[in-house]
Amino acid sequence: MKVQILSILMIFVVRPACGQVEKIAKLQKSLLLIQDSTQYVDVMNQISMHFYEQNADSTLYYGLRAREIAFRLHYAKGLADATNNLGIVFDIKGNTQLALRYYNDAYNQYTVLGDSSNIVQTLMNIATVYGISGKDQKALANFDRALTLGNQISHDSITALVIFNYLLIYPHKFNRSKKEELTEKASKIAIKYHDPRLKLAIQQLRADLLIANKERVKGIQLLDSTLASAMDMKLYYLSMDIMIELGDNYFAEAPAKALQYYTRALGIAEEKSYRMYAKDICLKLYDIYLAKGDNASAFIYSQRLLRLYEEQAGIDRFSSIDYIEYAVKDQQLISQQVEAEYSTKMLWLALAVCFLTILSIIFLWRNTRLTRKTNEVLTLQFRQLESTTEALESSNQNYAKLIKMVAHDLRNPIGGIHALSTLLQEENLSAEESSEFMQLIHESSNSCLNLIGDLLQTDFDFKESELQKEQINLSGFLRQAVALLTFRANEKNQQLILGESVQMLITADPDKLLRVLNNLIANAIKFTPEGGIIEVNTELASDGIVISVKDNGLGIPKEYAAKLFDPFTPSKRTGTAGEQPFGLGLYISKQIIDAHRGRIWFESEEGKGTKFFVFLPEEKPFATQLKGDLKTA
Repeated sequence: MKVQILSILMIFVVRPACGQVEKIAKLQKSLLLIQDSTQYVDVMNQISMHFYEQNADSTLYYGLRAREIAFRLHYAKGLADATNNLGIVFDIKGNTQLALRYYNDAYNQYTVLGDSSNIVQTLMNIATVYGISGKDQKALANFDRALTLGNQISHDSITALVIFNYLLIYPHKFNRSKKEELTEKASKIAIKYHDPRLKLAIQQLRADLLIANKERVKGIQLLDSTLASAMDMKLYYLSMDIMIELGDNYFAEAPAKALQYYTRALGIAEEKSYRMYAKDICLKLYDIYLAKGDNASAFIYSQRLLRLYEEQAGIDRFSSIDYIEYAVKDQQLISQQVEAEYSTKMLWLALAVCFLTILSIIFLWRNTRLTRKTNEVLTLQFRQLESTTEALESSNQNYAKLIKMVAHDLRNPIGGIHALSTLLQEENLSAEESSEFMQLIHESSNSCLNLIGDLLQTDFDFKESELQKEQINLSGFLRQAVALLTFRANEKNQQLILGESVQMLITADPDKLLRVLNNLIANAIKFTPEGGIIEVNTELASDGIVISVKDNGLGIPKEYAAKLFDPFTPSKRTGTAGEQPFGLGLYISKQIIDAHRGRIWFESEEGKGTKFFVFLPEEKPFATQLKGDLKTA
């Protein structure tokens, strides 16, 4: 019966009818004291929900106001609750299509919010509407979804309601053991939340199980006791459902007693102005008396039924609300509001883009002028540096070996300067990029000057006392070393990757240590084929730090390993792109690391690649883990 299904939907949504008027009045007074907008929307939704028993038009009015304010405030929860209330309005009015539309909208909104309890509730509401419409397959599918999700949520009070409705509407869907299992589960939930109304509903289910299991007397007795408790608690919807069920059970063997229950239920419906219940019960009594041939009684109930329809028609005329027209206009209003909001956002976005464009043009114009001047100076310095190098080559044959060494080490920073100055000639660089490139060029130039200063030494020895140690930010230092050689890797389409480095301070000579890293990375680029991968990583050791450079290149033959760190080593080979070797880089690197009291070694497999390790021991103070701003830099 439609009335029974509708009552199932609403038994647990609101409090018993006896206190609704007082509750509504209290909520309406509280509206005058509320200053928080979202709280105002919540109270409006509560009033809308409480009004459904008294006047569906009032439910629509408050739901509409709450929805309008929530939409303006972008209050998603309030919008979803108001949409659900509109679904209840159309459900009461019997318009299943519009009820489904608003219930489905509420379901989608609750899904976005992740409100699991209300998702279960809306799925159950949709299932009951499909049940009213006779679409059992869709109703069962939605009940199954509601029950599955309800079993997964922590606040599972709604799950008991789903079980109650499912078993009451589709009892034949489950076998006896499954019914008992679900009923027991719903009973435990009711006890858990101390919900007396839900406990009574579960008793009704237990009574139905007893009757279905041929324990009719016990089932009838339990229904009678449940009815008495429901009447004491003034749960009139549940009471009328039980009365109708008792009447149905007595009708075959004691029709007079069945009529007493029907008549009693009708009396409550008329007293409380539950017109939908009254119409369905009048229709049932009319059919019973007509079947018995008692035309006089049938006529009485037909008159009462006609009067109920006339009263409802009068209420509908008085309300002067065309619900279907409202639904259409509501959809149009939402579309217009969304369109207006979108247009406003696009206007602000366009203004912001115009403003940023003007600022960008000004900054680019200024940076371009600055970059050109800087470029000229850097190009001049680069040419002067090349001239100095050439003069050194021809000035003294005694420095031939030293020149090879400095040419080997100068190639990396000079190449970096050249690549960076070329990039600075482009006009589309931001101020931040230009500043970063100029800083890298400055540091590369310093490296060149320090290397040239080393030429004044008469041998390749590096003494610890001659090192100019200072604290170095290891992470930033490695980024600089990788950045200066990235252009070399790009020439061979290789990937030069800096792994997640340890955030710490170390004590070392930055220029000398940079030479070591440049030598190791340059060797990796040289002996790795096109498209290869070179990785630079760090890891903490128990008494220091280990820096590693790994490639997937040619690897080192075992016969070359013993003399790899000798000066002008015979182990030198031509690179994968024909690069010429000097035989000095690893020797110089070892001298520098030894001066730091460290260690350098390698692991290699011919044809698969090589991994060089540099260990720097802990010094006091040494290797302080960076915190605060340094760590986030």
